Amino acid sequence: MLMPKRVKRRRQMRGRMKGKAMRGNTVAYGEFGLMATEPGWITSNQIEAARVAMTRYIRRGGQVWVDIFPHKPVTQRPAGTRMGSGKGAPEYWVAVVKPGRVMFEIAGIDESIAREALRLAANKLPVKCKFVKAEDVNGAEGGEQ
Repeated sequence: MLMPKRVKRRRQMRGRMKGKAMRGNTVAYGEFGLMATEPGWITSNQIEAARVAMTRYIRRGGQVWVDIFPHKPVTQRPAGTRMGSGKGAPEYWVAVVKPGRVMFEIAGIDESIAREALRLAANKLPVKCKFVKAEDVNGAEGGEQ
């Protein structure tokens, strides 16, 4: 399960997820990617489940990159406690994902296998996703010269 080694502050505010992804919106390493089309929080368990689903399907072929990391702690209070007495302890960690963010990338396999592997990964995630190719995403936004 992914989580930061150390953080400056243990508890964070929830924040907002308005707007599109300004960073991480191109396929940087691989040939194909999985792009979020709606905002959401993705937990470290969901990231790991998607990664395992992809790597099982491609069976030692190709390479997989995980482009998101859960930096944000989510706190919960114990069930049945009364109001007051401060904020709860961190329970799990999430990655904040905005529309346009490329979350996973694959290279070294043909497109049909990559499409199916990324579809299996998308089924594990709580946000809607789409399959993208490196030349489509990077060419449209002027990533490479």
